[in-house]
Amino acid sequence: MRGATDVAGGSPHYAGAMRIGVIASVAHRTPPWSYGPWEQVASTLAEGLVALGHEVTLFATADSLTAGRLHAESPAGYEEDLTLDAKVYESLHISAAFERAGEFDVLSNQFDFLPLTYSRLVRTPVVTTIHGFSSPAILPVYRAYADVGHYVSISDADRHPDLPYRATIHHGIDLAEFTFRPEAGVYLLFLGRIHPHKGAHRAIEVARRAGLPLVLAGIIQDQEYFADQVEPHLGPDVTYLGPVGPAERDRLLGGALALLHLISFAEPFGLSVVESLATGTPVIAYALGSLPELVRPGETGFLPHDLDQAVKAVEQVATLNRRTCREDVETRFTAQRMVAAYEQLFTAL
Repeated sequence: MRGATDVAGGSPHYAGAMRIGVIASVAHRTPPWSYGPWEQVASTLAEGLVALGHEVTLFATADSLTAGRLHAESPAGYEEDLTLDAKVYESLHISAAFERAGEFDVLSNQFDFLPLTYSRLVRTPVVTTIHGFSSPAILPVYRAYADVGHYVSISDADRHPDLPYRATIHHGIDLAEFTFRPEAGVYLLFLGRIHPHKGAHRAIEVARRAGLPLVLAGIIQDQEYFADQVEPHLGPDVTYLGPVGPAERDRLLGGALALLHLISFAEPFGLSVVESLATGTPVIAYALGSLPELVRPGETGFLPHDLDQAVKAVEQVATLNRRTCREDVETRFTAQRMVAAYEQLFTAL
């Protein structure tokens, strides 16, 4: 098997169980050490399906963790081990899944558009979750395989008018990983990629005008942007912590007064938004992309349209009930709800 790794796991089998292959990205470990939203969703889905009694094979990096069976071609994530060639290991990774397609009732593609180019070569249904569109340049692939792709959108806002969809399935999270904290914190939080689109510089400006300390955490995706618009402001009132793992993320989110998500692009989903609400921390976000689907203005946060409104929202955020934030996640964004929706779709196919 070209040096691949197969590790068997186990789960109770029942009469209606399906054999499901989950194809994760190999940019990061599944689940991710810190950053890796696609890998996190793939992990949540795979583990949830195992818990329901399905036979699951997770195609991911060799250092990944799963209660099902793990098949690995890449020893680690190519973003974490820069000696690995991304194209080489993505090619080995995808082909390994499709060479084994006959072993599965369905393949869940959580890895963007590349696996679609193999989908006509197998009879196994391939359900492709579209985790946003990185560029209009990738749309021709989605259009070319629309008749066999079985597309799932992660928000209604992220649906492209040229494509047919089987369902919209919002991401879900494991609530056990997020501690509800009923008391509001004293700092504002930015948690996400340090990139102009995510608006760290806008968070800095809002915190300054509100007179509150700001904590920033996340990977630096644009070094020039960080050097020009973030680093000069660092000091006693603006702290940058770098990427954070699950435990630190939970602590930061739960200890904040509010999460600032002042983006400048149509956010496909926004996993950190739901994670923040799970700890009870309201979210102040620009109303772009999926955000109106995630945040209930005046209940779980605010959706300002400019910096002035964002500053006013900070002044009002302490009046929101943090228990309402948690309960909204318990109702709409649990891992169980997400996994059940995928299970229903897989069964229909």
